[in-house]
Amino acid sequence: MRAMAAGAVLATSLVVAGALRSTVEPGPSAEAVVARGADGRVAAAPGTPGAPPAVGIPVNGSGAGLATAAPGELPEGCAAPDRRIDLYAEELPPDPRTGQVRLGYGLTPETADYPGPTLEMIEGECLALTLYDEVPSETLEALRTDPDQPLGVSVHAHGVKYTPSSDGTAHNDSYVAPGESRTYYWYAKPGTAGYWWYHDHVVGGPHGTTGIGSGLLGGLIVRRPDDVRPDRTYVTAFGDGQTINLRHGPNVDTCDPQDPRPSNTCLVAVVGETVEFVVIGIGNDTHTFHIHGHSWADTRTGRVDSTDRALVDSVRVIDNKTLGPGDSFGVTITAGDSVGPGHWMLHCHMQFHTDAGMSTMLHVLDKNGRIPAHADHH
Repeated sequence: MRAMAAGAVLATSLVVAGALRSTVEPGPSAEAVVARGADGRVAAAPGTPGAPPAVGIPVNGSGAGLATAAPGELPEGCAAPDRRIDLYAEELPPDPRTGQVRLGYGLTPETADYPGPTLEMIEGECLALTLYDEVPSETLEALRTDPDQPLGVSVHAHGVKYTPSSDGTAHNDSYVAPGESRTYYWYAKPGTAGYWWYHDHVVGGPHGTTGIGSGLLGGLIVRRPDDVRPDRTYVTAFGDGQTINLRHGPNVDTCDPQDPRPSNTCLVAVVGETVEFVVIGIGNDTHTFHIHGHSWADTRTGRVDSTDRALVDSVRVIDNKTLGPGDSFGVTITAGDSVGPGHWMLHCHMQFHTDAGMSTMLHVLDKNGRIPAHADHH
């Protein structure tokens, strides 16, 4: 990214009383409410303190608005879905550096990206997720590495509970053929609160390696009812080839210095905001997650909300955490805490990884949405 010009202002549509806010748009029916963050990628769980309304259509106890689940499709503890959402798998423009095929998930076909939307649930909630496969058959055929693998896409979730019919694998016949759709049922059983992820498990071969490597992945957060909702949530997927969110070098940070709009490639916050990261390890390499000038508690949420000094003192405060393939964890920081606005480096601390370009920036603006000029050195 180029250095931000002195006095660059965050888009006024995103700044309300000095903080980034979610926008709310009407959904497809009078009952449906869509709450989309400024980056258009957060599907909030209902009931979270401070959370906007949830993406999706609420479902009453009779399951109105949903196709009836077949016997055995709902996991134990889920009598009926509480909410439903649609998710679309789409082909996107190829990688600008490598020309590699890129796929993505989106809440609508037009908003598909990689990573896909961050999905949130509350412990005890049951979610019905309908996946539409809009990836051309020719593309899926070209990505196939196993000639016996069926053509299709899927969604496989970490952390939550589901039956074999919602596993998202070929061997359980729970994938979606091109042009078709399928509903998956996830249950956030009490005790599953955490930072997880979801991904394809079918494209290319039986483990979905090509699907993940093409972009079919996203963050999944399960919250407890009393968890405090952050002001801003981002996903950072560290992968092979020294990539962050499947991008490398200058493509990792594409913030417009005059109008930095939050996205998968523009990590931006206002000083004092609570910023949450869902950190995911994809591929085969081990990485570390590090942010300059910021630290967090090594807990489930990345914070300690307690006046018990002994409890607080027992929790490690860290600024670097190891991430293995398939791992995921949460990080919560206060943007610019004691260090102020600026361009704060976020990178893998394996030196040869960061030297090869595995680095981006968290751009922290002042209370007025402005940030001073800063040298641009990744």
